[in-house]
Amino acid sequence: MGAAVTYTESELVLGLKARSEKHFGYLYDHYSPALYGIALKVLNDEAIAGDVLQEIFLKIWRGIDRYDTDKGRLFTWMVNIARNTAIDTLRSKAHKMGQKVAELGSNALASDQLAIYPSVDHLGLVKVLEQLSKEQRVIIDLAYYKGCTQDEIAKILDIPLGTVKTRMRNAIIQLRNILKQI
Repeated sequence: MGAAVTYTESELVLGLKARSEKHFGYLYDHYSPALYGIALKVLNDEAIAGDVLQEIFLKIWRGIDRYDTDKGRLFTWMVNIARNTAIDTLRSKAHKMGQKVAELGSNALASDQLAIYPSVDHLGLVKVLEQLSKEQRVIIDLAYYKGCTQDEIAKILDIPLGTVKTRMRNAIIQLRNILKQI
């Protein structure tokens, strides 16, 4: 039985830029669960998330030449593509703010735990986000996983827009500091 093939990030990027199907297959096999989890978290629909996952990998394949190693890690770039694609899908379906509030349910805002799907948890997001205050976790969840604008968040939570901006800014600063330590 042969050893499993692994690639460093730079080898993977070079292979993808060379249009290697072997490298792309490796990328899909190793990263699709995390990217699917992000799409599922945003869309809250398994079938749509599966379709969006295919779109995400098409965007990665077609856009790999625009990836710049100096601007960040490959995984971070792919997470941004996944999140933006899922949010674009959500917005294209003309979801109204009332639907977003209904998705949250009355218990979501009172919950002490952010509902990150298990398929994304291997990234350690739950532990990182647990270090934020409850108010910050709710705002991060609404902004990054539900695709809400800061104005929409203010209306949903019935708090001033300035409070939303401050909490989001503080959460992002705190997340940066946490992730620097990892």
